[in-house]
Amino acid sequence: MDPVIEVHNLTKRYKDKLALDDVSFQIERNAIYGFLGRNGAGKTTAMSILTAQNFPTSGSVKVFGENPYENARVLRRVCFVRESQKYPDEANARTAFASARLFFPNWDQGLADELIDDFRLPMKTITKKLSRGQLSAVGVIIGLASRAEITFFDEPYLGLDAVARQVFYDRLLQDYAEHPRTILLSSHLIDEISNLIERVLVIDEGRIIMDQPVDQAREQATNIVGDAALIEGFIRGREVLHRESLGRVASVTFLGQLSAVERREVADAGLDLAPVPLQQLIVRLTQRSGDAAGVSPTSTEGALR
Repeated sequence: MDPVIEVHNLTKRYKDKLALDDVSFQIERNAIYGFLGRNGAGKTTAMSILTAQNFPTSGSVKVFGENPYENARVLRRVCFVRESQKYPDEANARTAFASARLFFPNWDQGLADELIDDFRLPMKTITKKLSRGQLSAVGVIIGLASRAEITFFDEPYLGLDAVARQVFYDRLLQDYAEHPRTILLSSHLIDEISNLIERVLVIDEGRIIMDQPVDQAREQATNIVGDAALIEGFIRGREVLHRESLGRVASVTFLGQLSAVERREVADAGLDLAPVPLQQLIVRLTQRSGDAAGVSPTSTEGALR
């Protein structure tokens, strides 16, 4: 293991609210993480502490083996793109990028120029007159062109349409392949980013409830597709996460794995086993956590938005 971030027993309390509750985890070098959870789960608080923009109540944080607070050696190697990033009222995108170029030693102006064209970003318009999507594009460009050794993207897609989001995903993967670094991507659009991330960290009620590679996460559940009546025999007594039906055909996802014998029986019955959508699994886990705390979201969307 080669961690660039080490978090031990991290707790953050705001008066009566416990935002982070004795959290411990490590972030490995040169990997793309999905940092996922409901609004208010503690994601932004954790990222703010890791980037020295907030202080823990207790516990310890090390970035590149050092405390990040007032540590220029560490902070010049880290980029944090926030959902609510603020810029001076009279600044425009050009001045924002000029400032970033001075701060980040690995800044790539050529990549920044390409991304400006990709996002069709107006360079002379002052930031307070940019749309929500255009402001998000400014943050995405800084996050990618900085080529920081660790980059945090906190809900970077806000206001971006589907085409612009796909540009971001494609560019991120392309540049990551050529210039590996550590990326933490916080997003509610789990299905959209599921093919980008290699490892998933899920936080709920201030605690980490999942920390594992994406493939292992998906192995916690099974999806069967085919004749609805036949499927019922295989899911009886199991915890169903998600069910869709169209006529006699159903797709059912449940917790757990089938045995080798059961998998053969599924095949003999003419049913198909399909990959489990990561979003279904994570929504169910956070719903379960919320139910235990007396919160019962009524829909998939409500659980993570």
